[in-house]
Amino acid sequence: MATRIRLQRHGRKGYAFYSIVVADARAPRDGKFTEKIGTYNPNTNPATVDLNFERALYWAETGAQPTDTVRNIFSEEGVMLMKHLRGGVRKGAFDEAAAQAKFEAWKQAKDAKKAAAVSKTADAKAAAQATRIEAEKAVNAKIAEKVAEKKAAAAKAQAEAEAAAAGEEAAEAPAEA
Repeated sequence: MATRIRLQRHGRKGYAFYSIVVADARAPRDGKFTEKIGTYNPNTNPATVDLNFERALYWAETGAQPTDTVRNIFSEEGVMLMKHLRGGVRKGAFDEAAAQAKFEAWKQAKDAKKAAAVSKTADAKAAAQATRIEAEKAVNAKIAEKVAEKKAAAAKAQAEAEAAAAGEEAAEAPAEA
């Protein structure tokens, strides 16, 4: 029986969510599977992967063929690297402790790179929000300026009307006398 490690689609239209499953190669995409070893959510930034590392490594080592997408996920999570390192241990290139040390060094470098990318994204988002707020403040200042001009014009017109009315009253008062 040829086994594949592949994605099983869930979620609504336009918002897919996947389970990473081990299934017979002849089974349909969303059909019967042998074991669920994780989930993959491409809708978040960065994509969220929840993977049972030990089971994924077991299936990769026992000959289950991952699809291209699952192979990329495994590479990002380190499953393929650990498979490679364990192969080196079996061949006698280095011992288990050296393999584990190499894997831990890779994982720390990857985590640092991911944290830097997340902080860069957060900083860019904060900067974009700050520029939007500044632009909104500028627009609000222009609107306040226009309102002040209208109020000043209305006050000036009212003062002129009052002055004209007072002038008419003053002209009528001597005429009566």
